[in-house]
Amino acid sequence: MNDQQLRGIGMTSQRTRDRLINRLRDQGIKDERVLEVMRNTPRHIFIDEALSHRAYEDTALPIGYNQTISQPFIVARMTEMLLAEGELQRVLEVGTGSGYQTSILAPLVGELFSVERIKPLQDKARQRLKTLELKNVQLKHTDGGMGWAGKAPYDGILAACAPEEVPEELKQQLAVGGRLIIPVGGSENQELKLVIRLSEDEFSTEVLEGVKFVPLLSGTVR
Repeated sequence: MNDQQLRGIGMTSQRTRDRLINRLRDQGIKDERVLEVMRNTPRHIFIDEALSHRAYEDTALPIGYNQTISQPFIVARMTEMLLAEGELQRVLEVGTGSGYQTSILAPLVGELFSVERIKPLQDKARQRLKTLELKNVQLKHTDGGMGWAGKAPYDGILAACAPEEVPEELKQQLAVGGRLIIPVGGSENQELKLVIRLSEDEFSTEVLEGVKFVPLLSGTVR
């Protein structure tokens, strides 16, 4: 991928990206670190070329395998909430997908560990992260609901798919003081939740807003 493709033209140009950032700011995103990373990240390389003209619309888009690249506002909101108490060193992402949320998180944290159950999506994401020279990311092909216990504990966990309930495995992989941002619920009614580990056996949970995500499914796909 050459520099021109990364920079984009027309509907994928920097000017179009800047308009999206202005919209996110108008919608209440305040963390300038998050906005700057999103301004500099070419979202159009994370979707099929046929849809690239829609890359900087504030909407979710299909990426195959019944999965989507999340709406930019939700990416910004979840990232902002994850980082609300300051910088995080070790972060787990559940659901690499296209790699877009991964590429927004990576410049803002120390180390990022990302799990994905669909191997072809992960392979494409790996190439995109390599193109963007993001070197602090480790990927694993595994069942997302189980997290990545071997790399725990995490200062933060961000899930890009919705279980019916917060998985106990993910809660137990949080460090004390760690933050988990996760959509929870069935296909009709989901809520974005913030879970904080207060002590070894005590957690607080706060509902942030209504959302719509693909479900968190068990098993892996090759």
